[in-house]
Amino acid sequence: MKKYKKFYIEITNVCNLKCSFCLPTKRKPEFISITNFERIIDKIKGYTDYLYFHVKGEPLLHPNLEQLLELSFAKGLKVNLTTNGTLIQQKGSSLLKQPALRQISLSLQSYEEHTNLLKKEKYIHDILTFIKKVNLETNIFIDLRLWNSKPDNSFSSNSKQNVYFLEAIEKYLDLPFKIEERISKGQGEKIAERIYLSQDHEFEWPDITKDDVSTTGFCYGLRNQIAILVDGTVVPCCLDSEGIINLGNIYNQDFKDIIESERARGIIDNFSQRKAVEPLCKKCNYKNNFRK
Repeated sequence: MKKYKKFYIEITNVCNLKCSFCLPTKRKPEFISITNFERIIDKIKGYTDYLYFHVKGEPLLHPNLEQLLELSFAKGLKVNLTTNGTLIQQKGSSLLKQPALRQISLSLQSYEEHTNLLKKEKYIHDILTFIKKVNLETNIFIDLRLWNSKPDNSFSSNSKQNVYFLEAIEKYLDLPFKIEERISKGQGEKIAERIYLSQDHEFEWPDITKDDVSTTGFCYGLRNQIAILVDGTVVPCCLDSEGIINLGNIYNQDFKDIIESERARGIIDNFSQRKAVEPLCKKCNYKNNFRK
């Protein structure tokens, strides 16, 4: 049986922000039901050990998040959750009680959407207070994502907002070094026990409408990762946020049939030859990041 390192499940496509780097989906707003979530994890049993609550949407908005995490744990699955952090003060304490949680990734660049200084300061305070609590009371990993570097992937430390945020992290965690010095070459860094800061260039979703087309490259979609959108649509990777490469629907098909379909096999086989055949893949820049 094939094993996926990353199995993305979009538990909601609803978000409480409208970030410039992550526009709202055009799909109908939905929250996954407990019944449908259980159907999914039963159907994918054996195909992964790790769920990623991420594609579009803010998972902390889900009214039944605790039950979804409890179900995951009962089924022997670990969960990696990605959040913009704006609801961490209200929902953070409940996360600490969940043994299914392996990692919480916080998209820090979303703080740039707060135009009010007091809101920025509260956002930073809430996140860093939560991180310290997580570190003291649990074994959960924290991934701080600051994905707003320059096109050449050098760290944009000249940004006033970045400097402000990094200094706050250094102060709250009592770090004996300057973070900027550790990641100046564009690499992620372990900054404390179970706490990592990763930096990358500003996130860009592939856009089916853009003119740029490239037919060469490589992708790990369908090899070590796959995604299921909130409506059950199965897509090759977490970057297909609109379900354009619709491989089937988990609610009315067997997962094995979906991943062994002619279309799915064609995507894998062609990428083995560094060929992108799907229209969306041809317009995705991430396939140029892998040299395999």
